[in-house]
Amino acid sequence: MPNSRLRALQLYPVKSLAGTSPGSAAVEPWGLAGDRRWLLVDEERRHVTQRSRPRLALAVAEARPDGGIGLSAPGMQDLSVEVPAPGATVPVQVWRDKVDAVPASAEAAEWFSTYLGTEVTLVHMDDPAVRRSVDQDFAQPGDTVSFADAFPLLLTTSSSLDALNSLIAQGDHADEGPLPMDRFRPNVVIEGTAPWAEDGWQRVRIGEITFRVAKPSGRCVVTTTDQRTAERGKEPLRTLARHRRFGDDLVFGQNLIPESRGTLRAGDPFEVLS
Repeated sequence: MPNSRLRALQLYPVKSLAGTSPGSAAVEPWGLAGDRRWLLVDEERRHVTQRSRPRLALAVAEARPDGGIGLSAPGMQDLSVEVPAPGATVPVQVWRDKVDAVPASAEAAEWFSTYLGTEVTLVHMDDPAVRRSVDQDFAQPGDTVSFADAFPLLLTTSSSLDALNSLIAQGDHADEGPLPMDRFRPNVVIEGTAPWAEDGWQRVRIGEITFRVAKPSGRCVVTTTDQRTAERGKEPLRTLARHRRFGDDLVFGQNLIPESRGTLRAGDPFEVLS
């Protein structure tokens, strides 16, 4: 794959909000710098995502150099949120994990609660090096992760999206396609590979950084949510169920764990090591 390269980077400062496409991003052990360091939780301190609140797709979080974020959403005034000062943490629930996090400002909680029409709180992961471990079935000692679902980075390929859209075009909901890549909320998008080649990868290099390929990414209802309208359909889950079922998972993309720090840049060469 001599012409394979990093087509695009995607950064999501707040889990489940729309993110940005920087030209470059630093890679830390727990993921892209600034990626999913913020999380919304409900009154029971359980994570809130597009699964239950699809309108989060329309809210945008932009990372600032100081670690803070800028927020915008339909019908809302823009809001700047500072990294909360070190202090008392609260336990929050992310899937099966209990994670200590620092509550953000009351103003941020009010902003999101108004937008969603329900009480939520914005929290920040102060120290990803110690707060949450990668799934131990796939981790090595010391592997950690931010508020991402389970792994530091998610990789997808443009060729596999083209193949999936071809399958959607042949199905019962062809009018829903073709789907854009933002349905899958990847961190890195690779081009110049064969469709579904990622199924066999174990280690890869992007630019100067090597990654372990931990496991395929099982997809959920978020992929059926139009990231520009927050409306839901049947695809791609209907087609993935027919053509990309791996055990109990409907698979698109691969989860990555960094083996080193460094910087990724759009256009970086991509190489399969094993």
